[in-house]
Amino acid sequence: MKIEQIYTGCLAEAAYYIESNGEAAIIDPLRESSPYLERAQRDNAKIKYIFETHFHADFVSGHVDLAKQTGADIVYGPTSMETGFDKIVAKDGQVFKVGNVTFELLHTPGHTMESSCLLLRDEEGKEVGIFTGDTLFIGDVGRPDLAQKVIADLTQDKLARHLYHSLRNKIMPLPDHITVYPNHGQGSACGKNMSSETTDTLGNQKKTNYALQPMTEDEFVVQVLDGLTPPPGYFPQNVLINITGYDSLDSVLEKGTKALSPREFELVAEETEALIIDTRSNTDFQKGYVPNSIFIGIDGSFATWVGTLIPDVKQPLLIVADEGKVEEIVTRLARVGYDNAKGYLEGGFDAWKKEGRDFDTVDSVTVGQLAEIKDARIVDVRKASEFNSEHMVQAINAPLDYLNDSMKLITNENTNYIHCAGGYRSMIFISILQSRGFRNLVDVTGGFKAIKEADKFELTEYVCPTTLL
Repeated sequence: MKIEQIYTGCLAEAAYYIESNGEAAIIDPLRESSPYLERAQRDNAKIKYIFETHFHADFVSGHVDLAKQTGADIVYGPTSMETGFDKIVAKDGQVFKVGNVTFELLHTPGHTMESSCLLLRDEEGKEVGIFTGDTLFIGDVGRPDLAQKVIADLTQDKLARHLYHSLRNKIMPLPDHITVYPNHGQGSACGKNMSSETTDTLGNQKKTNYALQPMTEDEFVVQVLDGLTPPPGYFPQNVLINITGYDSLDSVLEKGTKALSPREFELVAEETEALIIDTRSNTDFQKGYVPNSIFIGIDGSFATWVGTLIPDVKQPLLIVADEGKVEEIVTRLARVGYDNAKGYLEGGFDAWKKEGRDFDTVDSVTVGQLAEIKDARIVDVRKASEFNSEHMVQAINAPLDYLNDSMKLITNENTNYIHCAGGYRSMIFISILQSRGFRNLVDVTGGFKAIKEADKFELTEYVCPTTLL
């Protein structure tokens, strides 16, 4: 038997490949099929089942394409949801055989109502691992407020109570030695304070995970709901895509990787009202960019920020990118359901500039220069949890996560000195506001890290954050 975690850092997402005696199962695959097909090919194995632990909200799963390419059955836990594809709706306790090993589906509602875990038993019938989806993370549990955005009569209180019983009746009675394999690690918005570790023993989680400690149902509800913030706006749209199905990734790539000259690029932008996303580094963007484009760099949490900041997954998009990055960008857009890329600027920003076309820039200051400015208006665009942990005394918090509310704090009457942790989010913030007509925005180079290291500014006393949302 082979167990392999296939982890994608930009989404903090873990898919799984399990092989035994020439048969394989895939759990919670991402949109692109190639990693799973190539892995099975190396073992000369046939993919028999694609297990989905729930209808995912933070990414578009690869179940539809992968099933078409392999003939594998798609399996969900108990659900009455009608889908745009064939599936097996498993019963609680149903067993699936893959080679010489078995998976027992354990229905664990709470994160969503169909959420299920998969208990793996080896060739001798011994319990060796549990694939917990978004029910149990390392150090955390799945947030119980997402499904209420899709099913009206659900509330986060109801879901939290389901989760309490799922954890205590289905997972905690299992033996301590088994390995917990969750669907996400630190950085995902599906939990509020999960560990950077992506596996652990169940026994250690029983000792260290706050949600598995002795407490009443009411105490659990209070603890699990504390520190939650509204989820990203694209989550409900991704759930519906995962339920109804989607276009093949190949067709999305064909459309999105179309090369456009600067003139063609400009015409498509006008005709389709496409949003231009510049995916280069924040320092390159700061020096010059196509007017009205927004910065979301490929080297950050690209897909998550696209989903957070662009409300409609059907929004037409145009791409400015470094050479050789376009296919990766279109793929990463598709992972969160943004399938409507119309092409990219051939030759990148250099081609635009060489034609003598107008371009915009972003003003910036070093922390040394900032220290010389009296009564500077400081705008900190980090998350509220980061700001509350430690910030410049005179700063105001305008989190990028909630841009439409945060931009109300910005005026053109004063110069606003914008910073985040290191410079990525502040450049996104400035680019979007400048595209909406704001000026007097100045980026603080190096962000809060540089501010703190300079030791020239008064900071609040550090407080350990209780949530990472």
